[in-house]
Formats: sequence, C-alpha cells, structure tokens
Amino acid sequence: MSNSADSPGTDSTPGSPLRSRPRRLRPGRVLTAGVFALAGLLFVTSFNTAKGTDIRTDSSLLKLSDLIQERSRKNKGLDEANAVLRHDVESLAERDDGSSKAQDDRLAALEKRAGTRKVTGEAITVTLNDAPPNATAKLPGYPEPQPDYLVIHQQDLQAVVNALWQGGARGIRVMDQRLISTSAVRCVGNTLILQGRVYSPPYRITAVGDPQKLQQALADSPAIQNYMVYVNVYGLGWKVTEDGTVTLPGYSGTVDLHYAKPVR
Repeated sequence: MSNSADSPGTDSTPGSPLRSRPRRLRPGRVLTAGVFALAGLLFVTSFNTAKGTDIRTDSSLLKLSDLIQERSRKNKGLDEANAVLRHDVESLAERDDGSSKAQDDRLAALEKRAGTRKVTGEAITVTLNDAPPNATAKLPGYPEPQPDYLVIHQQDLQAVVNALWQGGARGIRVMDQRLISTSAVRCVGNTLILQGRVYSPPYRITAVGDPQKLQQALADSPAIQNYMVYVNVYGLGWKVTEDGTVTLPGYSGTVDLHYAKPVR
C-alpha cells in the first residue's frame, strides 16, 4: 500500500532508509548533572575562600551582637591602657616643671570639674531594669503592655542622670564609667552604648553628693514621675540605695573634641 504522505521519521523518496531520530535528553539526567556541577563550584569556592582555615569561625560570619561585644571588650582594654598612660603622664607632670602653686591649684580645680580626678563622698545608686517579659497591667484602667512598655529606654537613663546633676551631684558613674561634660548616654534597642562600650540591663547609676538632695531631685523630675507609672503598672525595675562613702574613679578616656568649633 502506498503512502499518500510521508510518515514521521521517513524520507519521501521511495526505498530510502529511515532517518535516525535525535536522542532527547531526559529531564532527570539534566537536573542531576546540574546539581553535581553546582556542588563542584561550591566546593572550589569554599576551598579558595578558606585557604586552609575553618571558615565557620571567620569573624565575618559572626553574629552582629558578637562583633559588638568583641569591640566593646577591645575598647575596655584600650581604656584601661589609656588610664595607665595617663597616670604615668600625671606622675611626670607632678615633678618640678617651673609652675607656681597658684597655677597648680588652678589646674587641679579644672581637672576636678572636668571629671578626670577621683571624687569621694556619700553616694546613692539608682538601678533600672526591664520588666518581666510576661508582665501584665497591675492596675485597672491601663491597657495591656506593648513590648515597648517593658524595656528601659534612652530617655529613662537620661532622666536619671539629668536629675542627679540637678540635685547637685559632684560626680556620676554609669555602670563602670565616669561621666564628663561630653559623655553621651545613648541606647540602641535595649542596650546602652556609652563611650564606645556596650551594656545590657540592669543599669546602675551612682552619684556622689548629698543623698537627700539627690533623692529629692529624682522625686521632682517629671520624666521620672512618668517612668514611675510604668514601674507601678507594668513592673519596670526601679531601686534607689544609699551607699555610704564611695570613691568614683576619674575619667580616663580621651577629652579631645573632633567636631566642635569655637563660636566667633
């Protein structure tokens, strides 16, 4: 029987052999080959990156919080080294340098006001802390807390520091650092960043001065009065203790201003 049309895979010329069909690649084989090729590329890239080291411990792969803590520890070490050098410089400066007693007294007074000298006296410590994570409203008429209600904020720390200065504090230490006129109390999230170092709650603020005046200044502060609402309703931490006689160390960090310009 003759064909009225060419059959698939055959030539239209009578008696010609069948054309060989092109072999189709199976999808499974293509996918398998691609996976092996990608695995090989990753292996070569990992080898070139590691260079014989364990890339899992490379600092670039650490959590941001770990890097911050590492930098904070490094800054603490630098501060301690700077304090030793400052002490050596002061020891050398105490030798006869030709200055008069009046000049020495004036310099000592300036250093005392700048916070670079130790200060001793009666002190109080204010401790601020986050509320429990499962806190609920303790008093009727208040909404259930948002996460923002349960943590210490920058303005809370600043309110305490400002009130203590207002109460006549002769020196203030936040955590383990002495504050001076250029110190900035800043928070990022629920962590305190102070002079290049990082702290987590509870936050302790110690002030040397008249304990009664300091505590009265805290009670009179409108910002702290607002904070006390959250203490009573949601359980934010608040504690004031009298410490007796305390010696605050002098500030040992840099006092150079990098961005300030004189007013003309």
